[in-house]
Amino acid sequence: MHPAPRTLRHAVVAATVALLATAVGCAPQPDGKASAPASGSAAKSCAPGKLATRTSGKLTIATDEPAYEPWFQDDKPADGKGFESSVAYAVAKQLGYGKNAVVWQSVPFNKAFAPGIKTFDFDINQVSISDERKKAVDFSSGYYDVRQAVIALKGSKAAKASSIADLKGLKLGAQVGTTSLDYITDVVKPKQEAAAFAKNDQAKSALKNGQVDAIVVDLPTAFYITSAEVTDAKIVGQFENQGGTPEQFGLVLDKGSALTPCVSGAVDALRKDGTLARLEKQWLSDAVDAPVFK
Repeated sequence: MHPAPRTLRHAVVAATVALLATAVGCAPQPDGKASAPASGSAAKSCAPGKLATRTSGKLTIATDEPAYEPWFQDDKPADGKGFESSVAYAVAKQLGYGKNAVVWQSVPFNKAFAPGIKTFDFDINQVSISDERKKAVDFSSGYYDVRQAVIALKGSKAAKASSIADLKGLKLGAQVGTTSLDYITDVVKPKQEAAAFAKNDQAKSALKNGQVDAIVVDLPTAFYITSAEVTDAKIVGQFENQGGTPEQFGLVLDKGSALTPCVSGAVDALRKDGTLARLEKQWLSDAVDAPVFK
């Protein structure tokens, strides 16, 4: 609610009383009854194809460029291939938007969850849900449970690491703003400062050129890198989830977005009906196992 008018003439006292009464009626209520109308409003706003999107009748979805495999295929988010592209279109369909109504937009990874008004309806780009990020943006329910993994060149000292203690003396690197980098600084706590790269491509180049001993990425990306991009590298191991709850990727929305409950509802429905599991099996089936660091 907007504040009541600042000054009213004495001649309209009666009108003032009426306005104040209306304002009180619209004010948040202290008891649980306040959630009832909000729930009904959310249900109405989530009507298929009738959401309050950035562009009427369209759903704008963002991701980074380049869009890496196995999350996307051939750097073409709009083709529906790859796990995240498939999930994006499945969510769109659940919301009532066909493939022709989806508009893709390029947004750098770090900018997607930075403070500020968003130009997209939601972003899908392997963004892990965290309390810190929730201060600036909204997240949907998690659409993928993920672990972080370490990649090193075959035959290197780093490739022989089998524990977190073995990683402490290594020069490690990861993309800036990622939970991969957080795992280096917060879990490994290496003796040398971690190298932070703007893009995963730069991290891979640093690994190949010997500028770092190993890099940290999410597990499915690690499998793709070692099988198709840096074939003389191997997955050294993966980290256990911290704190007892799985790290999850979530769709990113503007802070306080009216779409958040609708998008979360769509993700929940896709998990419940088995769609997410089916897409994970289709696109991420190779990312099934790696040694766990202790």
